[in-house]
Amino acid sequence: MTTSTISRRQAKDALYDGFASIARALASGRRAEIVDLLSQGERTVEQIATEIGQSVANTSHHLRALARAQLVTTRRAGTHIHYRLASPKVADAWAALRDLATEQLEEIDTLATAYLGDRHELATITREELLARLEQGDLVLIDVRPDAEYAAGHLPGAISTPPDRLEVALDELPDEGDVVAYCRGPYCVYADDAVRTLQARGRQASRLEDGLPEWRRHGGTVEP
Repeated sequence: MTTSTISRRQAKDALYDGFASIARALASGRRAEIVDLLSQGERTVEQIATEIGQSVANTSHHLRALARAQLVTTRRAGTHIHYRLASPKVADAWAALRDLATEQLEEIDTLATAYLGDRHELATITREELLARLEQGDLVLIDVRPDAEYAAGHLPGAISTPPDRLEVALDELPDEGDVVAYCRGPYCVYADDAVRTLQARGRQASRLEDGLPEWRRHGGTVEP
């Protein structure tokens, strides 16, 4: 084997190792959850730590790993550093990984049910159906993500009903019209909780099949 052949082999190894560095950065459930969270909008390390149930030190470690792979960037505002995804393609890559796991791994359904509960009694609505209903104006659309995510961007006409004050917010909804709840994505529990609560009250309610990132990715309008 010639020196040139060895060099080319080494160069190819390095190239594919470079490709794999993205997979290594996402090879942690907590880092995948951080990417999922940041697809809703930027956060400080303290906010991220609270959301993912980790210490600030552990969260900072995960963020450094994502930053080394150039999946997240930062900006400073006063004494706080805000993290955000480096590109919409990072959210696309995470969604593709999540969807691949859903299709290929039989245990994902079991794991999802353990977290989300039995979804069979929950009505769902597709993005296309929701768009048509929005044009008709015959429904009440609620955004059940936290306040910061609603402020970063939401579906047109959506009413903020954040999870930390869900019961009160639902009491203040208009009395007429079916309710559609949407959340962070297909595995976000907040929309499920809202729909179950509304159904228990005798209200017609359904959840969007996925969430705001998918709505945006498929060209849907998002209001700041």
